[in-house]
Amino acid sequence: VSVTMDGDTIAAVEVVSNSETPEIAGTALEQIPAAIVAANSADVDVVSGATYTSNGIINAVKNALSGGGTSEPEATPEPTQEPVAAAEAYQGFGLSNTVRMGPGSDDTGTPVYSINQVFASVVFDGDGKILAIYVDQLEYATPNYDGASMPHFSGWPGQGGYNNDSNHDAVVDGTTPDTEEQFTEEVAGWLTKRDRGEDYVMGTGTWHEQMDAFQRLFIGMTVDEVEEWFAKYCSDANGRPLTENSSGEGDAEKYAALTDDEKAMLADVTSSATMSLNDSHGDILSAIRKAYENRVPLGEMTAAGMGLGLSSTVRMGPGSDDTGTPVYSINQVFANTLFDSEGRIVAIYVDQLEYATPNYDGAEMPHFSGWPGQGGYNNDSNHDAVVDGTTPDTEEQFTEEVAGWVTKRDRGETYVMGTGTWSEQMDAFQKLFVGKTVDEVEEWFAKYCSDANGRPLKESSSGEGDAEKYAALTDDEKAMLADITSSATMSLNDSHGDILSAIRASFDNMVSVDLTLG
Repeated sequence: VSVTMDGDTIAAVEVVSNSETPEIAGTALEQIPAAIVAANSADVDVVSGATYTSNGIINAVKNALSGGGTSEPEATPEPTQEPVAAAEAYQGFGLSNTVRMGPGSDDTGTPVYSINQVFASVVFDGDGKILAIYVDQLEYATPNYDGASMPHFSGWPGQGGYNNDSNHDAVVDGTTPDTEEQFTEEVAGWLTKRDRGEDYVMGTGTWHEQMDAFQRLFIGMTVDEVEEWFAKYCSDANGRPLTENSSGEGDAEKYAALTDDEKAMLADVTSSATMSLNDSHGDILSAIRKAYENRVPLGEMTAAGMGLGLSSTVRMGPGSDDTGTPVYSINQVFANTLFDSEGRIVAIYVDQLEYATPNYDGAEMPHFSGWPGQGGYNNDSNHDAVVDGTTPDTEEQFTEEVAGWVTKRDRGETYVMGTGTWSEQMDAFQKLFVGKTVDEVEEWFAKYCSDANGRPLKESSSGEGDAEKYAALTDDEKAMLADITSSATMSLNDSHGDILSAIRASFDNMVSVDLTLG
């Protein structure tokens, strides 16, 4: 960038060169320089959906203001820096769910717990080599965790809430409200580690900066090679890349056995990435492995952007069990999307995780009984709509339940809906969305889906206002909907999950790639 000063005033900021995709980063390229001039400071907000471009410009201006003169924006930490072409390619999504005991307990002796969910969106070539990768993570903890910006979960309504350290001073201030409103508000406020941005600072940079560094390292590797790299160059004690100062059991010997070139490579890696790839904070490796196992073929396309979006919502019910205890669940939708240079979807893969109280009587539903110490929850173990007792109130039960969570795609043929399985219905919607922008997807939903339940309209739709909405359509539109509803009838936004918001988030989180596939 070039910065022009008029005394102590920033008179102009010009991006003199960049390698960004204009349609994706163009807003930041226009708005950030103008915002810096208006504020007379480089401390301005980033542009949503162009975080990396925004930070590149901001950092370049700061460098120029500190005496560095005209400066190129820092290389944006994107999944791939160079154009990539592959005759055969696949898109994969992987999710790993793990628990963390601690750190420790609060000042009343009540334990701290958290759940760590790592999700990886990966594009592979025909040989299984990683062409592009985007990893994010959600950690949510008991409210007595004293770290600022940590998402919280107090347990299910009716479990008494949980100790709360509201001002993060390591002293419990009381308990969170034991209400459905608190439940809804907490889950709606969950932010991923990328969303937490500059608030999630680690020893070397932020979480997302460290993850970006690992992503760049993994480009060109197969998943086997990523795992081999981890096994050879990371601590067996804590999963972090080795350094000459590593002190875990066996680390010194493992590091000493490396060549000088390998030590130099690790010094370069650990200058920007020191966090663990697999520990109680999250299993990044398993998410990448799962993405490979779940990969689906991609057709001929050119992708200029890659995004991963998450929406988390709650469901009250369905109803209560035979003792009158309510059923609750949490629905998380993950959208993995490739976009062209105009923001149109060229490939999309959506999956969903729903986990419910154990008194939900449907087979195959993942369960969560609440945090250890909350008394467990009513359990219908044989799915006959009759409670058989309560789940064990132990850390072992906590660990086992979360480890057993499977997505709706993983549930496969066991998740049957009115028309096919959940996966088959989602696949039909994905085909429909290809070629559309996210705005156009939302417009399609607004015009052709029920305002009452979010399902595609059909002649027999009976929700409030559905008949009138359907009658106003043309014959061609009705024929299109008849074709859609022959294979996809589920809602795109209701208490079972907000698919639209996840797709929107994938666009907002988009990073630049340059992939020519097929």
